[in-house]
Amino acid sequence: MTASALKRQVCDAIDAMAPALIEVSHAIHANPELAFHEVEAARLLTARIESAGLPVTRGAFGLPTAYASVFGPKGTPEVAILSEYDALPGIGHSCGHNIIATTGLGAALALGKLGEALPGRVRYLGTPAEERGGGKELMAQQGAFDGVDSAMMVHPAGIDLITMPCIAISEVVVTYRGKSAHASAVPHMGLNALDALVTAYQAIAQLRQHIKHSERIHGIITKGGMAPNIVPDETEGFFYVRAANAEELAVLKRRVQACFEAGALATGCTAEIKWAQADYLDLKTSMPLARSYETNMRTVGRDFFPIEKLPAGSAGSTDMGNVSHRVPSIHPMISCAPPNVVIHNPEFARWAGSETGDKACIDGAKALAMTAIDYMTDADLRGRAAAEFAATAESSARSIAAAYDPSGIAEIGGCGCGAH
Repeated sequence: MTASALKRQVCDAIDAMAPALIEVSHAIHANPELAFHEVEAARLLTARIESAGLPVTRGAFGLPTAYASVFGPKGTPEVAILSEYDALPGIGHSCGHNIIATTGLGAALALGKLGEALPGRVRYLGTPAEERGGGKELMAQQGAFDGVDSAMMVHPAGIDLITMPCIAISEVVVTYRGKSAHASAVPHMGLNALDALVTAYQAIAQLRQHIKHSERIHGIITKGGMAPNIVPDETEGFFYVRAANAEELAVLKRRVQACFEAGALATGCTAEIKWAQADYLDLKTSMPLARSYETNMRTVGRDFFPIEKLPAGSAGSTDMGNVSHRVPSIHPMISCAPPNVVIHNPEFARWAGSETGDKACIDGAKALAMTAIDYMTDADLRGRAAAEFAATAESSARSIAAAYDPSGIAEIGGCGCGAH
């Protein structure tokens, strides 16, 4: 069967499943669950996989809310299709992960319906904790992408893009501990942990004047004290540190670490500085695959905003970057909202559950399924994707190694402030 005929079959299958797919999207949208706690979303998605007669492993690769469904003939090109389904604190699915979940599900189910005509192997993965925790990296460490030849997913936005500008990111939680006292009667008996955190915050604000345009540092105070008349004895801040790539991120993390240590030194408090288990890497887009996706998406009536016309500095972060340093990958953006509505805003959540969000679910599923067929059937496409990936494989290996390591943070210890 020709690739064109296979594409017609998967698109027809997705159209037939459209009401059921939209029902899944709406159910996830109505019940937002945070990273590592996507219990109902995982239950719903795996139930749909199982009811389609496809195999499914729940709690895959060490994460309770992850899953995996692998099908198709062994020894053929293997494509990983990914779903995300975690939400944001307080603002629900303002990143549209209900759409990401549904596009992956729809593509996988449609490819599964090809049966013996499926020209390759599919590894459909449910990947928790994209918003915080780096679920894909944690799964990768357990072998989730071993043996995969390419990986793909699609992310909602206000415009259609063949890729998402992404930079590397590390998460860090800092906890200061001092000594409580009456803030009026005997303030000299206390060690103010809030002063330590505010000093660090101000030091980071000053550092921002002297970092690259591609770098970002932003954070919040998650615990600031109990009452104004009690010297705070424990405070906590949560920060993101971003840079263009893993190597530059490692350097910036050391500078941020010094700011945290300064807060402790200035106040006599101790600092507990916990960097994330693994960093998010920059996104390494497979342009041969991205162009295939673009062609397929145009067949369903979508146009694309030129990536080169995006405002300078427009970049987010995703743990799909970690996958892209392991196998040729794509992470295009699909429009579900007006261009002026940005992700991580409550207004975007409304659009993610709207009719335009529903259309994105169906169009995205079709484009992913068709691009997977292109990869499975086109040896030239596979060769170009592999050659492009191999050209930077050495730097990718270094980036993956850097993602595991807290960027040499330990080597700046020994300051006497209790930081670690």
